[in-house]
Amino acid sequence: MKKKNIVIGVGNMLFKDEGIGIYASEYLSQNYEFEGDLEVIDGGTLGFKLMSYFQEYENVVILDTVSIEDNPGEIFRLPSDVLLGLGNYRKTAHEVEIVEMLEICSVLDSHANVIILGIIPEDIVSVGIGLTDTMENRFEEFILHAIKEIERLGVKSKKANNILIPDIVKSMIGSYNGEHLTRIPNEEDIRHAVNL
Repeated sequence: MKKKNIVIGVGNMLFKDEGIGIYASEYLSQNYEFEGDLEVIDGGTLGFKLMSYFQEYENVVILDTVSIEDNPGEIFRLPSDVLLGLGNYRKTAHEVEIVEMLEICSVLDSHANVIILGIIPEDIVSVGIGLTDTMENRFEEFILHAIKEIERLGVKSKKANNILIPDIVKSMIGSYNGEHLTRIPNEEDIRHAVNL
């Protein structure tokens, strides 16, 4: 039996705005409570490993950037059949993989109803963690569109916290910069500890 609904944030937080999908999924997880059958995950750069979700769930909502010719910060709701018809949408590695997975799934007997909620990025080239001002200014609206999409699936939402996007980003980079690791002492540290 298929699971019901999943929201997947995808992207790469090392390239500025390309991380908006995973920031959005984390924002939803930390700030909202959902009543109904819904899972929210950070799909990061899992690529083709995400295909199992397309087969295991009835409804998949993907939060991502979309490389469409329009102004940075514009938000699009793209059902999978519309996305497949765009052709030149694919600019980043994960955008290419998502379209290719949808193409593969379209020939299978059973696959999820997939909606991509995408925002046009301003900068996905610079190496840096955090969003551009344009993306930060549109982030709340992006989240409200995601909530609308979730409620369309029959899942009720309630805002439980108000953790801001800069704090969400900071909470996520801890796992990338090694804050969770205990530093292994070197010989000098050991000699110093012994002499105390």
